[in-house]
Amino acid sequence: MIDPAKIVSEPAPGRACGACTLCCKVFDVPAVESVAGTWCRHALAGRGCAIHAERPDHCRAFHCLWMTEGWLGPEWKPDRAKMVLTLDPVTRFLNVQVDPGQAGAWRRAPYYAQLKRWAQASLAQKRHVLVFVNKHATVVLPDRDVPLGVFEPGDRLVARERLTPSGIVIEVEKVRAAA
Repeated sequence: MIDPAKIVSEPAPGRACGACTLCCKVFDVPAVESVAGTWCRHALAGRGCAIHAERPDHCRAFHCLWMTEGWLGPEWKPDRAKMVLTLDPVTRFLNVQVDPGQAGAWRRAPYYAQLKRWAQASLAQKRHVLVFVNKHATVVLPDRDVPLGVFEPGDRLVARERLTPSGIVIEVEKVRAAA
């Protein structure tokens, strides 16, 4: 299981981005005027970053979970999985940024079953698995997936437990940022 308390910001031994540049497509990077869902103009397909030596601090400091967590198998390397895993530093939610060109990648084997297992294991800590395709978010719960629609900066996820005759059910909703 991913333990947020043990997440580090240094690559695990033997891990390197290599030709993987998926983070250059799935995140907004204002410093280089890159918008999530489109390739950064500095990304070189299959080769890396054209401005690697001068890249912004934001890019320099970023490492996906595949880079930092040596126990994640090769199938989770973003260029293979078509998704980038990160932990939100505030909520400690597992964020899954999916390549919009492969929007259904997170539902394929072996990824979907593992996301469900992580969702189950995270409930006790009131953490969640959020899948993003561009700005569209879906919460992965052990028993179902809940589409939240567009998730804007400042929006937050609220989860509540509801007791039903068949046990506790988790209800989730997006709460808009104050205008």
